[in-house]
Amino acid sequence: MTKISIQFSRFSAFYSPIIATMGGGFLKDEGLDHEWSNAAVGTSAVDALVNGSAHVVQSAPSQGFLALEKGNIPPEVHFAQVNEMDGFFLASQNADPAFTWDKLNGARIIVDQTSVQPLSMFKYACFKQGLDFDQLKIVDAGSGAAMINAFKDGKGDYIHLQGPAPQQLEYDGAGYIVAPVGTAIGPCAFSSLAATRDWLETDMAKAFTRAYAKARTWLISTDSEEVAHSLEGYFPDTHRSVLASTIAYYQKLGNWTSHIEITKPAYEAALDVFEYAGRITKRHAYEDVIAAPPI
Repeated sequence: MTKISIQFSRFSAFYSPIIATMGGGFLKDEGLDHEWSNAAVGTSAVDALVNGSAHVVQSAPSQGFLALEKGNIPPEVHFAQVNEMDGFFLASQNADPAFTWDKLNGARIIVDQTSVQPLSMFKYACFKQGLDFDQLKIVDAGSGAAMINAFKDGKGDYIHLQGPAPQQLEYDGAGYIVAPVGTAIGPCAFSSLAATRDWLETDMAKAFTRAYAKARTWLISTDSEEVAHSLEGYFPDTHRSVLASTIAYYQKLGNWTSHIEITKPAYEAALDVFEYAGRITKRHAYEDVIAAPPI
């Protein structure tokens, strides 16, 4: 079998469409073997496309914005969506079924600031909900485990996390999910699959894309418990019920839509976010960042 190399910028249940493509046998059905890796800390998965160590990477269209802002032509093109909505959640120290975003005023909020996109999206969500981000009490507690430990130590009233971390907090009785950030913003080109334009012309690209489309259909239509059972080997440190809860959240929220192309409206919505956050100086052309899925 031909082996395809896949690299993740960030590995979590949020990216289950790619994980299911690997773990559900969909690549094998298309005659592809696979290997996968995570980008090293401080590097971009796009670097793996440039040096040839990966064929496909999990990325975001905003990665293309960053290159274009420097006057460079992006070495990658984003050809399929992974998530068409932000996948972060707000969790609180206390259960609050009646949560509204204005409750963030005056509260301490531990926000993920490890990369440009999560913070930009959170700022835009606050704007959409009528809040002034600059007036909020934002806590920078580092990343990953450091953020969670700070929250458990009471250094924040709320915390901003991608699944399955907030679902794990609920499982541990250490926090309560009060709101998804995605619905506060709406559909946008959040995360993607990227490759080089040359690779998209290959038979491997077409076979991969067929497998990926089938995996998405399966992921959307299959009970979250069954999905968790299939994917739990990729999450040895996550209880299956936590994984199932995370998958159910994303299924219900509509992060994983049935189409795989990155639509122009979703792209324009991502531009809105980065323009508001002051991360881009112009609205970059769709064709400079996005390509159609290979068929």
